[in-house]
Amino acid sequence: MSSSGRSLIRRAAISVTAAGAVVATLATAAPAAQLSPAGPAPAPAAAAVLAAPDIPVANVKAHLSQLQSIATANSGNRAHGRPGYKASLDYIKAKLDAAGFTTTVQQFTSGGATGYNLIADWPGGDTDNVVFAGSHLDSVTAGPGINDNGSGSAGVLETALAVSRAGLKPTKHLRFGWWGAEELGMVGSRYYVNSLSTANRAKIDSYLNFDMIGSPNPGYFVYDDDTRLESVFKDFFATKGVPTEIETEGDGRSDHAPFKNVGVPVGGLFSGAETTKTAAQAQKWGGTSGQAFDRCYHRSCDTTANVNDTALDRNSDAIAYAIWTLSS
Repeated sequence: MSSSGRSLIRRAAISVTAAGAVVATLATAAPAAQLSPAGPAPAPAAAAVLAAPDIPVANVKAHLSQLQSIATANSGNRAHGRPGYKASLDYIKAKLDAAGFTTTVQQFTSGGATGYNLIADWPGGDTDNVVFAGSHLDSVTAGPGINDNGSGSAGVLETALAVSRAGLKPTKHLRFGWWGAEELGMVGSRYYVNSLSTANRAKIDSYLNFDMIGSPNPGYFVYDDDTRLESVFKDFFATKGVPTEIETEGDGRSDHAPFKNVGVPVGGLFSGAETTKTAAQAQKWGGTSGQAFDRCYHRSCDTTANVNDTALDRNSDAIAYAIWTLSS
């Protein structure tokens, strides 16, 4: 996650319980007076969870191990303009090509170095209505960037591979992206958005961003930029009994910002960076109060040892839930 444009004022936490979200969903679907005497119909959120696959966290961690190995072999990082970044992109591209995606590598220049975005389209679906999930692939130069943002990159990759394994035939078109030079100020994603015509921007139904989803002392934060997309993620976590809060720490600091700035509806998840977990947050999520969500943020210790498996698993499943729900 980029460190520019930080807001030091956090909004009041908004917690969501499983019962609250299900009640809210039912209230939207039908007034209480219209419910069958036999009892309420199953919540749409729960039904959608059953339709979406469980993403194997072992698979996501295997991708993280590969990104760690790439960094280790390339001066300890996967930063823009460095060999480790291109090797990371090549690894993900090979996986997607083998799974039947149509991939495109987009080049741009920043700081005198060539950068790359990777775009992967799943064949089929209405190309006038695109559901788009993305994450930044670059690390800072100080370390391998396994939580920031190998975690988001791996979660999005494994969800894309799950689409292939399922032979999914969505109503809407599915697109996935991995952005370069985010750590320099969302350079790659901004380049991509600026390369689109106004008509093609209008075809993007939603852009979902995943920047840090496995923080070692995790929180469960949901972007509140679009009510519809926010509700999808809240509904998912409600079915798991996991309370959420509104994400404010990363506002404008990651790759959803260029999309939002041109009117594309955006949403996403975040497990926390260098700010401190409060006692109230530790009580509802576990972990350690008074300690950063990610004490290795932008440091050399952001390795495969710097990832919470439970957060990585839950957030990866949430990505799949959103893709299945929004593209149907």
